[in-house]
Amino acid sequence: MKRRDFIALLGGAVAWPFAARSQDSSVPMIGYLESASQGQFAHLVPAFRQGLNETGYIDGQNLTIEYRWANGQYERLPTLAAELVRDRARLIFTTALVSAQAAKAATAAIPIIFVSGPDPVQLGLVASLSQPGGKVTGVTLFTSTVAAKRLELLRELVPPTATFGFLVNPSNTRAESDIGDIEAAARELGQQFIVVKAITDRDLEAAFATLAQHQIRALVVGGDPFFNSQAPQLVALAARYAIPTVYPLREFAAAGGLISYGSSISDAYRQAGIYAGRVLKGAKPADLPIIQPTKFEMAINLKAAKALGLTVPPTLVALADEVIE
Repeated sequence: MKRRDFIALLGGAVAWPFAARSQDSSVPMIGYLESASQGQFAHLVPAFRQGLNETGYIDGQNLTIEYRWANGQYERLPTLAAELVRDRARLIFTTALVSAQAAKAATAAIPIIFVSGPDPVQLGLVASLSQPGGKVTGVTLFTSTVAAKRLELLRELVPPTATFGFLVNPSNTRAESDIGDIEAAARELGQQFIVVKAITDRDLEAAFATLAQHQIRALVVGGDPFFNSQAPQLVALAARYAIPTVYPLREFAAAGGLISYGSSISDAYRQAGIYAGRVLKGAKPADLPIIQPTKFEMAINLKAAKALGLTVPPTLVALADEVIE
């Protein structure tokens, strides 16, 4: 099935009236609360469904899924979460910390399964990784080693004597911890860097202008739903200013970005689907430990490297999970 056909099919599922899908009250409904856009992240829906299938739940048969997409507009999340509570979702699946926080604020009774980038303990989402407590559990993509690895990858491509940049969204609650991680990694490597911030489309333009003004030779993009939803613009800006950039998700490399490195998002969605199925069968979220990342993916876009005048070492190409030519 072509991607555009799949998205159209998914769009039809989203538009399917809830009343028509849930005439049998015994069929549980899951709320799917996505902070980013449908156009960019619809391809991850099958991974979540696969996890559900592995526990015996099939959407449209013994389960329905109601989708809510915030399109990177965080202020919409409380309203979208409240809609799912009002529609009597049996469980809410959330992507990104901001979505999980919105769902948690909307209900204390409905179980919440999340996929989240930052440390969920540090930011108060759960009590601990081994014993989450309450009604919330899920999969974290958090690992402090990711920041160091992204810097190391850039140093394979750009002289380490250059000053690097780090792009962060200050409205994201993980921003300060991300800056702390990159600072620690930079100190360990002896790497100089500056922080640039962006909340809106216009801020992205200004951030790259600042990078150019300071003659920044390479850039690390922090993980953030807004950045994810603006992948084409970020990739275009990096190309326009000729700044080699490492991104958090393979979607950026697929869109023309130089290189990406991070936890496997599709595997995280699948594992979240398994947890959702277990909770629907009666498991308590408080008894399900937070799943930590074990699978990481690196994608390299050789066409982007050529456009930047970079030679990618064969050893790096050999380590890549995906090479885009």
